[in-house]
Amino acid sequence: MFGSLRRALCAVAAGILLPLAGAGVQPAGAAEPGAGGRTVRAAEAGAGYWHTSGRQILDAAGQPVRIAGINWFGFETGNNVVHGLWSRDYKSMIDQMRSLGYNTIRIPFSDDIFKSSTVPNSIDFSGGKNADLQGLGSLGVLDRIVAYAGQSGLKVVLDRHRPDAGGQSALWYTAAVPESTWIANLKALAARYKGQNTVVGIDLHNEPHDPACWGCGDTARDWRLAAQRAGNAVLSVNPDLLIFVEGVQTFNGVSGWWGGNLMGVAQYPVQLDVPGRLVYSAHDYATSVAQQSWFSDPTFPANMPGIWDKYWGYIFKQNIAPVWVGEFGTTLRSTTDQKWLAALVDYLRPTSTYGSDSFHWTFWSWNPNSGDTGGILKDDWSTVDTVKDGYLTSIKAPGFPTGGGGDPDPGPGTASCAATYTVTSDWGGGFNAEVKVTNTGTTPVNSWKVNWTWPTTRQITSMWNATYTQSGQTVTATNATHNGTIGAGGSTTFGFGGTPGGGSTPTATCTAT
Repeated sequence: MFGSLRRALCAVAAGILLPLAGAGVQPAGAAEPGAGGRTVRAAEAGAGYWHTSGRQILDAAGQPVRIAGINWFGFETGNNVVHGLWSRDYKSMIDQMRSLGYNTIRIPFSDDIFKSSTVPNSIDFSGGKNADLQGLGSLGVLDRIVAYAGQSGLKVVLDRHRPDAGGQSALWYTAAVPESTWIANLKALAARYKGQNTVVGIDLHNEPHDPACWGCGDTARDWRLAAQRAGNAVLSVNPDLLIFVEGVQTFNGVSGWWGGNLMGVAQYPVQLDVPGRLVYSAHDYATSVAQQSWFSDPTFPANMPGIWDKYWGYIFKQNIAPVWVGEFGTTLRSTTDQKWLAALVDYLRPTSTYGSDSFHWTFWSWNPNSGDTGGILKDDWSTVDTVKDGYLTSIKAPGFPTGGGGDPDPGPGTASCAATYTVTSDWGGGFNAEVKVTNTGTTPVNSWKVNWTWPTTRQITSMWNATYTQSGQTVTATNATHNGTIGAGGSTTFGFGGTPGGGSTPTATCTAT
């Protein structure tokens, strides 16, 4: 994210639509006929470490996966920890991400978190919130977030966002944080999470921009060469990680978003020592971040697929490598921005049509306090911006096996679940509540249903992340399409509003299949 300094000067010609090269593309996993004609359900995709083949990312069993995630920032700021912990418990936020259908968290950080003097701040420990984070440094908190994300069926991509908390840098190094420090810290992260396949990869540096170049050969400015040096250093420590390499701002005189110009890949591809580990990453934004020439084109938004093809989409369409849109976002306040987001989501390929043979993405951002985009959460750090989240529905994708690894096909077991009902706010005339559904069995839950009966008359006014029926004082809530599957030990949440407020909390029961 450019932050307060976000700007980009662009001079582009109309893009040319490139052919869709499908050679070598593997279809998304599906049920297959077994011996004697019986049907064998495909193993849950996403287990183990991942690798690439052509334009797809594959799991340890060779099944295609799709990154469909969210950016949760803060470790790169002076708080030295993800934001929002001043309001909520970190586990409840991860549960909410999972319940909304996000399967990956991109976590920005700065090199400051490696300093022994760095202490995370602005964490609320009252009422038992974030209790297991007390006394931990930034890396210790990151460990807990990674561990819980893995238990919840989410993957993590670590993003070296800034050299320090002071601000974004054009190059991957500064006078205070030289290249040697950058690489040493990347290697330290690779070693720290070796064997924990919740962390599937590292985004080497956020948004390189002018004077950074691609393929110019100047080792002080050539981001492509620096990415090779850093990527190979990471792989020397943990050869199982994916290496995410962003673009630059300008290539051959054509400028774009910071980190969003990957035109140079066609002539100067990144070359890593370990095959099947490279993913290219682009960033793309709307007018709430900055104006670009293509927004005023008379053919907008029909011109946008050609723009995206030109800057980064061709890499996917020509089957060169997977492409991950690591950041994109908008406040959605203007009609232009609404059209832009709708066009981009369509370009990224709906999951229902293309499965995992699609672009990967992490939306900017979970946080509401991103000044030029806002977030999926509203300013109370709890309420979901359902309009913004709704734009992303078609490109969301299933979560992954829980626990950060394990057998990709756990076999038969008993499906069971438990439900915890909590009133989150009560103003007398009405109330809001959240129900946490936890898989207490040894096998993934495919669907769930929660029941409760209020001791006094109440009426549900709205419900999110579940559907419901109400008969008198008895309510039955059933999972939504995106959160029916819960891995063993994992959980999801749904919420609702009701009237009137007051009254005792009922006991909720859960059944699972």
